[in-house]
Amino acid sequence: MDIKTASALRRLRLVSAPEAISFLLLLVCSVLKRTTDFNAVPVMGAVHGILFVLYVVFWVDAWNRTKWSAGTAALYFVLSVLPTGGFFAESRLKREAEAGVIAARARKEGIVNA
Repeated sequence: MDIKTASALRRLRLVSAPEAISFLLLLVCSVLKRTTDFNAVPVMGAVHGILFVLYVVFWVDAWNRTKWSAGTAALYFVLSVLPTGGFFAESRLKREAEAGVIAARARKEGIVNA
């Protein structure tokens, strides 16, 4: 895995958890708006919107660099629109990046899988 691919995965991983948290907070704010006088939906909506756009931009970059299959790319996109999906995306991306680093080190050292 080259440095640009690793960076793309890292950026996507780092934005996935905050995007999931903002989604959950937006849902809480929506409920509070309807049950109380508290209305933070405009602020949380903007924050979540920015984080979602960042997620999509980083997702496209990671998809282009990693050459994911359409199924894998679709999975990461679907995880972005589920309320807690970002947490699952973050853990999967972390494992994928670690596996890529291990494979790159093995290639560098000349170790080949039999």
